[in-house]
Amino acid sequence: PKVGDRCYDEKMYEAAKLLYNNVSNFGRLASTLVHLGEYQAAVDGARKANSTRTWKEVCFACVDGKEFRLAQMCGLHIVVHADELEELINYYQDRGYFEELITMLEAALGLERAHMGMFTELAILYSKFKPQKMREHLELFWSRVNIPKVLRAAEQAHLWAELVFLYDKYEEYDNAIITMMNHPSDAWKEGQFKDIITKVANVELYYKAIQFYLEFKPLLLNDLLIVLSPRLDHTRSVNFFSKDAMQYASESKDIELAEELLQWFLQEGKKECFAACLFTCYDLLRPDVVLETAWRHNIMEFSMPYFIQVMREYLTKVRSLKHFFSLCLSYCSHPAF
Repeated sequence: PKVGDRCYDEKMYEAAKLLYNNVSNFGRLASTLVHLGEYQAAVDGARKANSTRTWKEVCFACVDGKEFRLAQMCGLHIVVHADELEELINYYQDRGYFEELITMLEAALGLERAHMGMFTELAILYSKFKPQKMREHLELFWSRVNIPKVLRAAEQAHLWAELVFLYDKYEEYDNAIITMMNHPSDAWKEGQFKDIITKVANVELYYKAIQFYLEFKPLLLNDLLIVLSPRLDHTRSVNFFSKDAMQYASESKDIELAEELLQWFLQEGKKECFAACLFTCYDLLRPDVVLETAWRHNIMEFSMPYFIQVMREYLTKVRSLKHFFSLCLSYCSHPAF
């Protein structure tokens, strides 16, 4: 072996090859064959040596020689060792061989010694280079990936639907709902949303979900409310929708609609909503109608701030008119006139 090593060190690879072969030193033989460009023979030598160090040396040499089929044969003996996986992935990635790396990891998933790191790294590679394959991979193997790592990769790649899928499996239901509302065109699915919204920890998300449906999916709001109804604070819900109704009435510029809304609040005993509506729909309401309504229902105290504002406006207008008429009289009494 010492003579073989000397030949090897002196780059006398043909001689070293004969010597190593004679003494069945398959590890050194594989290294020598790599230098001779005899990649297939090097793989055979690595198989006989069967050491991770030799597999790596031959694999990396095959990558450098663009012998990717042979590199994959070696790589399948390396990826099953979790502590070797990162170095192998980096070797391929640093040289831009993403396609070949993905192909190797796909082939490795069926190995008996396949481990979480392999499933996780393939998911991350999909997120960067083959996003169309990410969803199927997760649906098949979500229980075998490191979900926090893949979550970060999906978020960085803006794969919102896949992010929701992972949040759901990881039982981070609040984040799943927030993601669907923030990215509805990519991530929102009706059945999935209704299923997950019932599992959230933060009840504020119920009301944000209602607002989301009001703005983006108004025709489906009733279906959402059926699901949420047992969980909602009904007083708050009525106030929530009252606010929305007031805003709608105000923007409609419809006097009758605004006055009908006032009447409805009184019928429902929502005196605070009645008072709020007086200001939200201030420009539409007729003071005489408000006065009569407040007097008939004995709620003058709820309408008093409104009437103070009306009186202030009237007095301001009267002062303006008085000033205008004074100017007119002064102008008319001028000698030139």
